[in-house]
Amino acid sequence: MEHEQNLLPPVAASTTMKIFGVGDVGVKLLGELGAAEFPAASLIAVNTDAASLRDCTAPVKFHIENKLLRGLGSGGDAERSRALAEEQFTILKSACADAGVVFILAGLGGGAGSGIAPVLARAAREAGALVLAFVTLPFESEGNHRQAQAQQSLELLKSAADGVICLAGDKIFGVIDEHTGVLEIFAAADRLLLDGLRGVWQLLHRRGLIQVHFGDLCALLRDRHAENCFAFVEASGAGRAREVVEKILSHPLLDKGRALAETGAVIVNITAGKNLTMAEIKRVMDEVKRQCGRAQTIMGAAVDAALGDRLCVTIIAARPNTAPKVEETPRPGTTSNRAGFTGGQTVMTSAPVLGGSRPRRPGGKQIQTQLPLTIVSRGRFDKSEPTLHQGEDLDVPTFLRRGVLMN
Repeated sequence: MEHEQNLLPPVAASTTMKIFGVGDVGVKLLGELGAAEFPAASLIAVNTDAASLRDCTAPVKFHIENKLLRGLGSGGDAERSRALAEEQFTILKSACADAGVVFILAGLGGGAGSGIAPVLARAAREAGALVLAFVTLPFESEGNHRQAQAQQSLELLKSAADGVICLAGDKIFGVIDEHTGVLEIFAAADRLLLDGLRGVWQLLHRRGLIQVHFGDLCALLRDRHAENCFAFVEASGAGRAREVVEKILSHPLLDKGRALAETGAVIVNITAGKNLTMAEIKRVMDEVKRQCGRAQTIMGAAVDAALGDRLCVTIIAARPNTAPKVEETPRPGTTSNRAGFTGGQTVMTSAPVLGGSRPRRPGGKQIQTQLPLTIVSRGRFDKSEPTLHQGEDLDVPTFLRRGVLMN
């Protein structure tokens, strides 16, 4: 009975949590989550590959599809997946309705995960949810194309979500040896990412002696749009406090402790069995504060008899988002189809003068304004060759080609 009381949720009873697995990697991760671990969450699989969804045990599945794909997936094309997700944006937003927190699991670098995850994050935020994404990046050995596609998707995701917890593939080498098999390497990456999800889940659902509230997490992440760092470590035995500190300072998701020095705010949640001591809490917090400098620190502590001799520490550090905004190559005369998301297009702010300009009226300065036009995306034909005639691109509207100013 005592254990059940410890698990009473500190968040409001009306706060619904939804976990989305996006793309092949996300759907696989979703399948590795035990339903008993997340009894109050809705598990939802989203993919362009019909076979992946058939094998998934999630109770809710969304097949992002059109007739051209024939259920075979996006072929590794993130732009194609992004366009499909935009077409079904309303459906994705409805799937996030009434959710207080939305978790997104995805692997970036391929087609479905890279394309759908940023659109889903934006849909969830528009539905009013706090959005946390847990994503993996490719190994350097996977090639430049997947790396570039992953980085572009990551920047879009950071702009759409409240927080992104990112695991670069090569960081795994910090916790394994060179003789580790490839299957075990991928399994280790999955475990680290799912540990992040479990840690945040426990932080929100386990009632503590010193409580970390849902509002604390929102205040830390909401509208920061940063790539956040996360670590979940545990140890047992007489020297468990010292051991968890060592694991924190060597954790690959914290860049071996360097991320703590760069954070502006950090949440630390300490959980153990009934033998948790104040000295252990002080030892962990003293080291974290020493690493974080003057960063805002929020600490929580909980006792859970089920943990026995284990001491568990969850850390979420918010890094400022200093990366420049990613802008894709514009096509002439195109505009974004949704505010805040380019989807391969850019907003046109002025008309190019290609064929001369009209004479200015005397006594006043002409001002170019943007008409409220909606340009329909060409979808998979965005990359097709333009229609050229006598050196002019006929796909560009006439008033643009002739430099006509319209007020």
